[in-house]
Amino acid sequence: MLRDAYSFIIPLALIGSACLLLGWQYNWGFYPAAILFYLLSLFVAFFFRDPERPIPTDDRLIVSPADGLIVAIKTVDSPEGERGTLVSIFLSIFDVHVNRSPIAGKIVSTDYRPGKFLVAAKEKASVENEMNVVTVENQYARVVFKQIAGLIARRIVFWKKTDDPVQLGERVGLIKFGSRVDLFLPENVNLTVKRGEHVKGGISVIGRVNS
Repeated sequence: MLRDAYSFIIPLALIGSACLLLGWQYNWGFYPAAILFYLLSLFVAFFFRDPERPIPTDDRLIVSPADGLIVAIKTVDSPEGERGTLVSIFLSIFDVHVNRSPIAGKIVSTDYRPGKFLVAAKEKASVENEMNVVTVENQYARVVFKQIAGLIARRIVFWKKTDDPVQLGERVGLIKFGSRVDLFLPENVNLTVKRGEHVKGGISVIGRVNS
């Protein structure tokens, strides 16, 4: 479990314990509230789970940066004018929300952009919502992925900085409580997924760089 969970779990558990004590001392009507806060603390622990993953070792692979449902795959132009493929992944509140590096290499840049908090499943969330844009590069490809906040997610966490090295599938950040991750792949990547698939961060192969 991620340490970010404790700032939520401890207050919820304390309130639950207070309600339990009030129920025992004064009125049994406090017991349902105690149960509710304990259940919420258990849900938060579930949400912030961080399972170990068997990460592939081929540096030509592009792995999913997040758990979730692929809601869009389309050909687009990058901000630099390069043609490529955009893969959009929607994370529900039941998915693991740890984000991982899609390739091994170096963090070339990070760009935090304030914005709206639209439902992350909507396509315009990729443009209008608050996001953190990360570019990673190695000898085979340059890949851009966006951590995009959603309706409930109001906190984007990124643990790396520019020029940091990253391993394939390494943990790099977190988006709290429902979100979206967009992945821009260059033309020299053969895509291995399709829309409607559920992928897992660090495990699911999104594509492979051509020779």
